Amino acid sequence: MPEARLAAGIWVAAYLRRLSLADIPAYVARHGDDTAGAVMVKCATLDGRASLWSREWDLESDRRQWLRLSEGDEREIDAQIARSTARDPDLWVIEIESRGGRTLLDEPGLA
Repeated sequence: MPEARLAAGIWVAAYLRRLSLADIPAYVARHGDDTAGAVMVKCATLDGRASLWSREWDLESDRRQWLRLSEGDEREIDAQIARSTARDPDLWVIEIESRGGRTLLDEPGLA
């Protein structure tokens, strides 16, 4: 049976609230489609470096999981985001500022 999915806008609002409750600054850098837009999460560690996350389908478990697409120089991550948004006008981009790199994506409570 296919996995139930929340509308992207609802998921983003819940994620931003969860980050806020954990005192992790975050904002919507790019507003995608409210219903079916994919979401990328950039986590800037405030030292010129960042990581980029996206939810991808895992064929082994037949579930969607958060995967780190890349990490490195923040400018390179920004360029990767620009390329992705040029290809997908429905894409959401959430930016987090976390010195420790905490995104809450791999912690229980957020599917």
